Amino acid sequence: MSIIVFGSINIDLVAITPRLPIAGETLLGETFFKTPGGKGANQAVALAKLGIPTHIIGRIGDDSFGEELIKNLQISGVKTENITISENVSSGVAIITVDNAGENHIIVIPGANGQVNQDDLEKLSHLLPQATAILLQLEIPIETVVKAAQSARDANITVILDPAPAQTQLPDQLYPLIDIITPNEIEASQLVGFFVNGEETAAKAATILLQRGVKCAVIKLGAKGVYCATADQNFFIPAFPVQAVDTVAAGDAFNAGLAAALFHKLPLREAVIWGAAAGALATTKRGAQSSLPDKITLEKFLIM
Repeated sequence: MSIIVFGSINIDLVAITPRLPIAGETLLGETFFKTPGGKGANQAVALAKLGIPTHIIGRIGDDSFGEELIKNLQISGVKTENITISENVSSGVAIITVDNAGENHIIVIPGANGQVNQDDLEKLSHLLPQATAILLQLEIPIETVVKAAQSARDANITVILDPAPAQTQLPDQLYPLIDIITPNEIEASQLVGFFVNGEETAAKAATILLQRGVKCAVIKLGAKGVYCATADQNFFIPAFPVQAVDTVAAGDAFNAGLAAALFHKLPLREAVIWGAAAGALATTKRGAQSSLPDKITLEKFLIM
């Protein structure tokens, strides 16, 4: 059995600055580096590093970035035979600014990710019989996300949606297809229409998401912790105390930790703890995929 990640594959161009610039400001940066990213690829690599058999379905451009991206996925242990190379289009690019407090601004140019379509859904249909879950995000066309979720639901596969980048509205028909939705504070705020900034407001947001048809709402509150609600239970998990240097990919690490625990048939509360631990560890290193913890690191961290 395996987990499928259906989503984006990007190259990240990262600038480190003392602080984030304001509109119209030219700011002198400290460091620049290039690293593989994309929410889909990040989650796939995170799962593979945690020892989970992982397939990714997505697209890259016919450029040098694409070659680099697919090679990195393979080195990380992700099965890449269902990646399509789109001709005459760039690979996806994310331009990221990170300040010394670990906060970030991100601009994503979809490139080949914007061409994920019915051909990719057909590849998904072949993988579903041997999968336990599918991880989805919003860096590919939303209509394709809905169809992928429907295919997974029809195959009785767990659907985990990371609703990022933040959107003010998702299609009504998507919510009932989602087993677990994992917004952060900003994404939850956009989805429910009010400011989510702590356990109390997260509980209200989770109630709304459940009413829309989601089976489980997991709201990531950054350094505050994680709130989780289903029809039968709700609980809050405090954040693990770490020295954060870069929050890029922390949400992807969270989803991978959560999915990995469920792959091992652990209870929901344990799965959320795994997610919180993986996310916390990811903030202690710079970069996206380079910051993702492996299985041994996560297991040691959980018993500290």
